[in-house]
Amino acid sequence: MANRLKVIALLSLLPATVAMAQTKWTEKKSGDIVFVTNTGGQSLGYASTSGVKILTVDGLAFKDLNKNGKLDKYEDWRLLVDVRAKDLASQMSVEQIAGLMLYSKHQPIPAAPAGPFAGTYNGKKFAESGANPYDLSDQQKQFLAKDNVRHVLITSVQSPEIAAQWNNNAQAFVEGLGLGIPNNNSSDPRHGTVATAEYNAGAGGAISMWPGSLGFAATFDPKVVEGFGHIAALEYRALGIATALSPQVDIATEPRWARVSGTFGEDPQLSADMARGYIDGFQTSQGDKEITGGWGYGSVNAMVKHWPGGGAGEGGRDAHYGYGKYAVYPGNNFKQHLIPFTEGAFKLNGKTGMAASVMPYYTISFNQDTKNKENVANNYNSYIINDLLRKKYKYDGVVCTDWLVTGDETAVDQFLSGKSWGVEGLSIVQRHYKVLMAGVDQFGGNNEVGPVVAAYQIGVKEHGEVFMRARFEQSAVRLLRNIFRTGLFENPYLDATATKATVGSPEFMNAGYQAQLKSIVMLKNKKNILPLIKNKTVYVPKQFTPAGRNFLGMETPEKLEYPVNMETVKKYFKVTENPDEADYALVFINSPNSGGGYNSADAKNGGTGYVPISLQYGAYTATDARATSIAGGDPLEKFTNRTYKGKSATAINVTDLGMVTDTYAKMKGKPVIVSVNMANPMVFSELEKDADAILVDFGVQGQATLDILTGNSEPSALLPLQMPINMKTVEEQFEDVPHDMKCYVDEQGNTYDFGFGLNWKGLINDARTAKYKKGSVKP
Repeated sequence: MANRLKVIALLSLLPATVAMAQTKWTEKKSGDIVFVTNTGGQSLGYASTSGVKILTVDGLAFKDLNKNGKLDKYEDWRLLVDVRAKDLASQMSVEQIAGLMLYSKHQPIPAAPAGPFAGTYNGKKFAESGANPYDLSDQQKQFLAKDNVRHVLITSVQSPEIAAQWNNNAQAFVEGLGLGIPNNNSSDPRHGTVATAEYNAGAGGAISMWPGSLGFAATFDPKVVEGFGHIAALEYRALGIATALSPQVDIATEPRWARVSGTFGEDPQLSADMARGYIDGFQTSQGDKEITGGWGYGSVNAMVKHWPGGGAGEGGRDAHYGYGKYAVYPGNNFKQHLIPFTEGAFKLNGKTGMAASVMPYYTISFNQDTKNKENVANNYNSYIINDLLRKKYKYDGVVCTDWLVTGDETAVDQFLSGKSWGVEGLSIVQRHYKVLMAGVDQFGGNNEVGPVVAAYQIGVKEHGEVFMRARFEQSAVRLLRNIFRTGLFENPYLDATATKATVGSPEFMNAGYQAQLKSIVMLKNKKNILPLIKNKTVYVPKQFTPAGRNFLGMETPEKLEYPVNMETVKKYFKVTENPDEADYALVFINSPNSGGGYNSADAKNGGTGYVPISLQYGAYTATDARATSIAGGDPLEKFTNRTYKGKSATAINVTDLGMVTDTYAKMKGKPVIVSVNMANPMVFSELEKDADAILVDFGVQGQATLDILTGNSEPSALLPLQMPINMKTVEEQFEDVPHDMKCYVDEQGNTYDFGFGLNWKGLINDARTAKYKKGSVKP
């Protein structure tokens, strides 16, 4: 009997013993964050302050995000993403889905004291509040809690560590709300260069620095941009960023467009290949960071833009402004603008398959809607989104509007004005509804849930509750996929120490610098003056920048300063301020900038306001412009003809041309080397004969140029854009057609065409030029 009782007692202990043996997870606390390790499963992170508890099922740990004491499908990391997303979408209220459809306005960390991106802390400006820079602002708490926003656009950060700490605070805050949906933080491109920054091989930085998009295109090597994508994604995730509002793959068929510098150039195939490499790099997790299907903790969702291509703005004007709202297609070449999307972003080599998100551009793609015959902005156009993107090209990812598209237009020339092109007569709520019915999932730059909920109610009246609920859940599933795939539901938290070690690491800084070297194009090398002999004496003129306004419309002061870090120059050469003492002159200039094609003073004085955008420095009169514009019309204008024929423009930075001509005169026949930082194509006839050598870059550290000039590295890049022979060919080319300008021929007989570049041996002809250099118009 006694033995039998012992056996019974042992058996009664068995379930607990087995349960303990089957437990496959451990946890570790770091401050308020608890990190859980599942043996053979996903690692978790949650805030002890959020109210989330751990559920143990089959010995594994899961987060009880909705705090109901049971494991819901969306909380089960073993299930397929779509199963989880659909389960969660079905549990969300209309207000919660509407909040998920919002994309916040720009958020600097900490909040700015004034201006359009200002914020407060307990009602006070940051400097007066006593708050930490990583604390949430009043406005952030408002839109996260009240408006259910979960997509936050991060701009400036005080440091990588502060970005990581802010991320943890924000994630803990939303984890304690409702269904525990984490934030999907995002960023515009943030890996640009500082021209005066010095590169040291063993040193780190705030973030790795790479050439601009045109610079990547100039390498003609998609592997370079894919390598950038992998590194940038690791840095983004270390900052708490899981979505990149990039790449910009519009083909730059209109050379005057203000956003040419953000593209991969004018060639559709090169742009498609670059897009594919960029997105594969950003979205593909490698090694232990992969969860499934290439997605994971090293992945950053890519939001490719701007569908269906915004590079055909009439006269080069940009659709951020009412005066640039129309994209035109005089060459009937609309379909070629889709190639970077359909053959690049939607046909990846990597496991993730296609870009996670798409952003349409502001433009009205004039007369391209062959179904409904609507001339409304792409964000509102059902043919552009539903018929083409969704149905024809089978795209079922997130479509997010560009910023401020549902706002009211207040002026044709203001950057922060609403951009409801073609639907200005609708109410804000009606605009939201039209966007939803066009097939779009998300509203850029809108923190307020009210108009989206009101749009839902319009849909209920027109189509019934069942239809509209299904439409909302369809977008919710798309939006939630991008949060699940990147592992944010399991662990959105960061280790600030690891962030500091990752972002701007010496390894990443070196990779970026090597890419910069590969992006510099040598256009001219008369008498093989390059590479220069080191330690010779050089003269570098200062650069004058007149007062003006930046792209946001904010005033910028005039300045006179060296355009390159002179301490860095001194490591390569002796420096003199007297040209008579110099062996060489190094002249650093920017490509011509004549403004955006609209003169507010002209409009106020009775004119139309429309003026030419010039690609030369000196005065230009548009005698060859169209007498009647292809498109026109705006509620704030009393005319539809936007011609600028006969009007004149001079580059704001015409003094850059003076730097070259004056230096040429002062050097009295001694070599003048010109380095151009290029944002748009330019007419080289104004300065080429005054230069013995010409280098072009698209955003690099000045030190990279010096390494090319002195032979530490050989130039290998090629022009991703044509350089026009004159402004007449610019006026005669079609806004929508690439490779259709007559190109400049220099005094050595070289044509500055797409795909042209020199190395120390001369003209570059290799596998890259064989693949991409074709179809150009010769003089």
